[in-house]
Amino acid sequence: MTTEQEREAPVLIAGGGLIGLSMAMFLARHGVRSIAIERLRGGSPLPRAAHFHLRTIELFRAAGIEQEVIAQSALEFLPEGAIIAMDSLSGHKLADIIPSLNAGVEEVSPCRRLFVSQPGLEPILRRAAREAGATVVEGVEVTRVEQDADAVTVETTDGAFRGHYLVGADGAHSTVRELLGIPFEGRGVFSNSITIYFTADLWPQLGDKPLSVIYINNPMFAGFFRMTRDCQAGFLVVNTVGDPATNPDTANAAADVSEERLVALVRAGAGVPDLPVRIDGVARWRAVSDVAQRYRDGRVFLAGDAAHLMPPNGGFGGNTGIHDAYNLAWKLAYVLDGTAGVGLVDSYESERLPVGRFTVEQAYTRYVTRTATYLGATDYEPLVPDFNVELGYVHHSDAVIGDNPELIHVDPRETRAEPGTRAPHVWLEDEAAGRISTLDLFGHAMVLLTTDPAAWRVPGVQVHAVDDRVAAAYDVHDGAAVLVRPDGVVAWRGSRDTGADGLRQALVAVLAH
Repeated sequence: MTTEQEREAPVLIAGGGLIGLSMAMFLARHGVRSIAIERLRGGSPLPRAAHFHLRTIELFRAAGIEQEVIAQSALEFLPEGAIIAMDSLSGHKLADIIPSLNAGVEEVSPCRRLFVSQPGLEPILRRAAREAGATVVEGVEVTRVEQDADAVTVETTDGAFRGHYLVGADGAHSTVRELLGIPFEGRGVFSNSITIYFTADLWPQLGDKPLSVIYINNPMFAGFFRMTRDCQAGFLVVNTVGDPATNPDTANAAADVSEERLVALVRAGAGVPDLPVRIDGVARWRAVSDVAQRYRDGRVFLAGDAAHLMPPNGGFGGNTGIHDAYNLAWKLAYVLDGTAGVGLVDSYESERLPVGRFTVEQAYTRYVTRTATYLGATDYEPLVPDFNVELGYVHHSDAVIGDNPELIHVDPRETRAEPGTRAPHVWLEDEAAGRISTLDLFGHAMVLLTTDPAAWRVPGVQVHAVDDRVAAAYDVHDGAAVLVRPDGVVAWRGSRDTGADGLRQALVAVLAH
C-alpha cells in the first residue's frame, strides 16, 4: 500500500474479520471497491462463531460461496444434529432444545443451517472479496477518524486512508465506535465467561450420537460443548467464572483460568474424572446484552459487534452482523452509483437498529432459560421461534412502502410477501437454468414478480412472470405485483389498478429520489 490511489476507495471498512470481510465481499458483488483495515494478521486463530443460520447461508448463496462453505463445514463438523441439555456428556439428558438442526427448513429456504469455524470461513470470505476487487490490509490499527461533507479520512498505524463512507466492523471493543462517542445501551455485563479450546477423545460419549450442541447444567458449571466431527477437539463455553463486576482481564480474574481449573471444567462437563485433556487456548469474555445508541454518524456506519453485543446462545451475534452488512452494502452501492438518493442510507439505522435490539433480547432469553438459571432473571422477553428470528423479522423504514408498523416478526411460512418481510422461498422449475429458488432472482436489481408482466414494464426494474405456485406464496393473483429490493426484502405491493404509475412512485419513495 504505497500509492495515493491504493489508499482511496469508495468505502473503507474498519475490521477484516467475519463482518468486515462479509461487508467487503457484498460490496464487491455490487461493483463497489473497498479497503478493509484489520489489526490482526491471518484472521481469527480460535474457532469462534460456528453456528450459521438459514438467512446467512442464503446470503452466502447470493454471493456465490455457499458450496465452498458447505464443503468447509463438512470437513469440520457433523452436518446435522440435535441441540440438547445434559448434566454431563456421560450423564442424563435434561431437555431436547432443538430435535434436529435442520428440521423443517426445506419449507422455508433453499439452504440448510450448518456449523463452520471462523478460521475455516474467513479465508473463503477473504478470497471472495479480493477476487471481486476488494483490498484487505492486515496488521494495521485504526487510530483516528475524521469526516467532512465529502469523505472520511481514517488515520492508521500505516498512514491515512480516505473514502466516501466508513463501516465500523471492528468488534466489541470498536475503536470506531469509541472515536465517534457512541455509547451502548442495554442490560450491560451480567457474567464473566470463558471459552475453553481443548483436545480430548470424546468419541465414547458422542461418536454415535447426532448432536450439534450439548448444553451442560451441573453443580460445577453451566455452559455448552461443541465438538469437531471426529470428537477429538472442540470448545466448551462456561457461562460464569467469578464476579461479573470484575474486569476479566485483571489478575484476579486470570486466576480463574489456570490450566488445572480448565481441565477440571472439561472433565466435569464430560463426566469423566480422569479424562486426558490438552488445553489449546482460552478466551475470556463478558456476557453482555447491549446495543449501540446509534448505528450511524454522518458518513460512518456501525455493523456487527461494534453495533450490538449478545450472549452466544442461539448463535445470533455473527449472523446478525452479516445481515447488517448485506442490508448496508446494496444501499451504499445504489447511492454511490447514483441509482438512489443519499437518503436511502438513512434506512440502514431505521431497519437494523430495531433488529439488533430484538435479537439481543432473544439471545438473552435463550441464555437465561437454557444455562443461566443462576441469575434468577424474570425480566426476559418471551421466546420467539428460531424461524421468526432468522427469517421473519419485519423491516420498517422509508425504504419500505405500506408496511404494518405493528408487526415485529412473523412466521416466514406465512408472510405472503408482506412489505418489510423477507421474500418467500419457492423452487422454480427451469430446465435451462437448473433448479433455482425465487431467492436466486434477487441480489443486484429491484425485481418485480407478477402474473402479468406486460402491465408492469418500468425502467430500472427486472420483471419476472410467475406461475401459480409462486403467485400463491407471494399473493399476486389477478395481476397484482410485488417489488423486492436487492437484499430480498419486499419493498412494496401493487394491485392491477395501481399499475405502472404506482410502481414508479414506489421506486421514487424507496430509492429516496
